[in-house]
Amino acid sequence: MALALCQCLGFFLGAIGFAGILAATVMNQWSTQDLQNNPVTQTFNFQGLWQSCITDSSGYTECRGYFTILGLPAMFQAVRALMIVGIVLGAIGLLIAIFALKCIRIGSMEDSAKANITLTSGVLFIVAGLCSIIGVSVFANMLVTNFWMTTSSMYTGGAISGMGGMGGLQTLQTRYTFGAALFVGWVAGGVTLIGGVMMCIACRGLMPEETTYKAVSYHVSAKSPGYKTSAYEEKSKKSIYNESRRSEDGKSYPSKYDYV
Repeated sequence: MALALCQCLGFFLGAIGFAGILAATVMNQWSTQDLQNNPVTQTFNFQGLWQSCITDSSGYTECRGYFTILGLPAMFQAVRALMIVGIVLGAIGLLIAIFALKCIRIGSMEDSAKANITLTSGVLFIVAGLCSIIGVSVFANMLVTNFWMTTSSMYTGGAISGMGGMGGLQTLQTRYTFGAALFVGWVAGGVTLIGGVMMCIACRGLMPEETTYKAVSYHVSAKSPGYKTSAYEEKSKKSIYNESRRSEDGKSYPSKYDYV
């Protein structure tokens, strides 16, 4: 019962995590405009992996896709690839995990086959979760780097302009911070990872126990004529022949076997 519960729980966690990774990949709120120094604005910008969007004060949102591949940064394309790999591996793991559930019986599938399938799906869930976590973390690192570079240039520009008599004036630049998709990706990756670990744990219980047989030694009886060897038969012939040479008075006569 505990084994089936662990397997089913791992399956549902993997399914929820896969749905979260898919949702995070298609969301446009990977990076949102920081309103720290510009709280009153007519527009609000946010970006995703596939398009950038802008919302005006009336609530109208317009999105524009990235119509280039080579023009995008290499790290940005790496994040895309990691998320796609996580989705593909999660989908494969979810598909084969259905056939590995202990509550589902397909033909004459043995427990050893179910254990192997459970282990495979668990490993796929773990790799998918790691891809999501790594991809989101790389994108977050890019945001942090760009944020502080933009902040530094804002204050540097203000200092330069201050030499003309307006010290401390800051140049307004658009800075981006963490969006909701990053947190969805982190949580989904962690849930998928936990589901994969639980599937691997359930695999150990599905493995059939190895049966050990005690060795039994059989001793051949000397009285059994079927197991007499040729050496035994030759020795018996010698004994019979020698006894036949003995006379009634107890004297024995040499035989041809005595000189061998």
